[in-house]
Amino acid sequence: MPDTNRPFHIEVLARGHERAEFSCGSPELDKYLQQQARQDTAKRVAAAFVLLEPLSPRVLGFYTLSASAVSADELPPDFGKRLPRYPQLPVVLLGRLAVDLSCRGRGAGEFLLMDALHRSLDASTNIGALAVIVDAKDDAAASFYRHFDFLALPGDSKRFFLPMTQIAELFPSA
Repeated sequence: MPDTNRPFHIEVLARGHERAEFSCGSPELDKYLQQQARQDTAKRVAAAFVLLEPLSPRVLGFYTLSASAVSADELPPDFGKRLPRYPQLPVVLLGRLAVDLSCRGRGAGEFLLMDALHRSLDASTNIGALAVIVDAKDDAAASFYRHFDFLALPGDSKRFFLPMTQIAELFPSA
């Protein structure tokens, strides 16, 4: 049973979640949630998580996580020099994150992001991942990730990463 004292909770996307009315201002993200996210989750291409209010099946936000890899040369030199010289390094991809327009200004984006980072940290103890990578859709998304200390990857102003060591500092009891 969800904690009704908290404004939100997050669950794995399931058939009973109401997605049809979701609108975040990006038709591409709306369509993904409404038509593709459950299929991606079922096929294990991406794990989709949804933001809900207690006792309500209406989706107010979502994010996806996937295993991914980056080339060592994509990372900043000062970060990469401490890593093994493998051609590909494991990361978690935060593929999509969106909040319904009705929920803007209520901390839903931060709530989703912190949940995604915590899940990524937990997963990294069982399956290696040195960072969380995001591809910001636009300048507003880039600003959002920079606000939470994500670092731009060299050569790509919209691709960011947050090292797992930094994420671990956010969740000291994890």
